[in-house]
Parts: sequence; C-alpha cells; structure tokens
Amino acid sequence: MNGTKLVDGAIAGAVGSTALNMVSYLDMVLRARPASGTPEDSAGRVAELAHVDLGPEARAANRRSGLGPLLGYGMGIAAGTAFALLAGRRRTPLPAAVALLGGSVMAMSDGSMAALGVTDPRRWSRIDWLSDLVPHLAYGMAAAATWNRLRPPSSRRR
Repeated sequence: MNGTKLVDGAIAGAVGSTALNMVSYLDMVLRARPASGTPEDSAGRVAELAHVDLGPEARAANRRSGLGPLLGYGMGIAAGTAFALLAGRRRTPLPAAVALLGGSVMAMSDGSMAALGVTDPRRWSRIDWLSDLVPHLAYGMAAAATWNRLRPPSSRRR
C-alpha cells in the first residue's frame, strides 16, 4: 500500500472540509442565520456515550464547541482517506468524484447525527436539505479537485 496516496486523500479531505465550512459561513452571512448547534450537540452525545466527562457545564460547553468542528474535520479527512483507498493511484472523473465524496460525507454526517438522536432528517424542510446539500457539494468539489491535482504526473497521462 502506498502511504502517499493516503496522505493525499487526507489532504483532499481537509481541503474539502475547509470548503464546506466556508460555504456554511457564507450561508450564515447571506441569510443572517445563526450557527447550527448540531456539531456541539453531536460532540456532547459522543462524549456522553463514551463516558467522557467534559467537566463543569461552563467548561463542557466550551469543549463541545471545540469538539464539534473537530469531529467534522475528522470525518472529512477520513472520507478523503477512504476515497484514496478506493481510487488507488488514478485520477477520477470529476463528476463521479464530487458525487462520491460529497454524498458519502453528507450520508456519514447526517446518518451519525440521526443515530445519535441529534436531528431527524425525515423532518427537514426543503430549505434544510438545500442548506445541507450545498456545503457537501462544495466539500466534494474541493476534495475531488485536490485529489486529482495531487495524482502523480505519470497517472495523468492515462
């Protein structure tokens, strides 16, 4: 197994996560909407299930506030790394890579929040789904473009 491709996948996932966050923050600016509480709620639920004491409530709230985004970055980096395992050394057609990367991160994110009881996607409105879909597509686009850019020159000729 080539460790370089795993590092490239992790880099692609980190770039995708940054794009997802930028699109989410831009949405907050444009629609004047508040930040979502689901990352912190998810972090709190994970800590609770793992029997990890986050400390007194004031400190616990701060820790959840930091842990939520870290869980998101971890999921994005893990998805990029998993994609690298699937893709091997080859460049992947951009539309397929965007759909696979963006869709998998969206499914992992929404699925884990539903499993944790943080949210119920079955009750989301169209606007809620769109607000979730667009940042995940940005993740997929940025991660896929980065993955393809990081492929060695010899694999680009194929």
